[in-house]
Amino acid sequence: MTFKPKTASIVYYVTDITRTEAFYNQTLGLELTRMEGAEPFWLQGRLSGGLELVFFQMPAKRGDSPAIVFNVEAPGGWSADFLDPDGFGLGLWQPEDKPRSLEG
Repeated sequence: MTFKPKTASIVYYVTDITRTEAFYNQTLGLELTRMEGAEPFWLQGRLSGGLELVFFQMPAKRGDSPAIVFNVEAPGGWSADFLDPDGFGLGLWQPEDKPRSLEG
C-alpha cells in the first residue's frame, strides 16, 4: 500500500512565541490561533492554499527550521527575502505576469 500525504505542516521552533505571534499577525497578516498543550501555548495557522504553519516555543537557532516563501498577490514579478524575529529566512514571491502597479 502506498502512502500519499494530502496535507503538510511546516513547524518552526522559536525563542519567543508572543513576539512570533505579533510578527506573523501584524507584519504578514497571517491569522494564528493559540493552541493549548505546550507552555505557554503553541500557534497554528493555515494559508489559503492549505499549507499549515505551526510554531512552538523552545530553544532555537538558525537552521533548525526551514525557510518559507509566501506567494503574494501584490504588484509584480518580484521577490524579497528577509528574516523573522528569530532569524529564520522568509521570502515573498510574485509571478512576473502580475502587474507592478495597482493602477492597471
